[in-house]
Amino acid sequence: MKDIYKNPMLYYILVPCMAALWPLLVWAVYLPAAEHDYKQEESQYIEAKVTIDSILGRDLTRLELADPNKTADKFVYDTAVSDIANRCRISATNYTVSSKPIRTSSGKKSQSAKVVLKQVNIGSFADFLSKIQLRWANLQCESVTLTQKKGLKDVWKVDLDFKYYY
Repeated sequence: MKDIYKNPMLYYILVPCMAALWPLLVWAVYLPAAEHDYKQEESQYIEAKVTIDSILGRDLTRLELADPNKTADKFVYDTAVSDIANRCRISATNYTVSSKPIRTSSGKKSQSAKVVLKQVNIGSFADFLSKIQLRWANLQCESVTLTQKKGLKDVWKVDLDFKYYY
């Protein structure tokens, strides 16, 4: 058996056979697999494009490039709450905002506020809370009190206590 490896005829036959087998494998196995993967990636791209377009349709400010020389938007409770409430389709008559002055303790500035959503459903409240905290990373919700309106199904009064750290 060891003599077969020393025989040059083996290499004269084996190397051309392997060289001829490679294009056959590419044509029969690798090319169809690559085409299948390409079609799968293309369909995923189309789904992702639809999702991206819907996100950009809701918030066009995501396309604006951040200017390193520009300071961050100044946080004001009234404008932040009204902006997010409009996005969540909560009317201006259905919420109140009362903020306290900025305080400094142990070298950190913070500002507290109380937001009352008068008549909202649970879905709108959850959407409001997630969007406002997503938009303002330094804003923390310290407490939430839900009170269901009597006689009404899925209508709630929500008291929120926020604290923003500068």
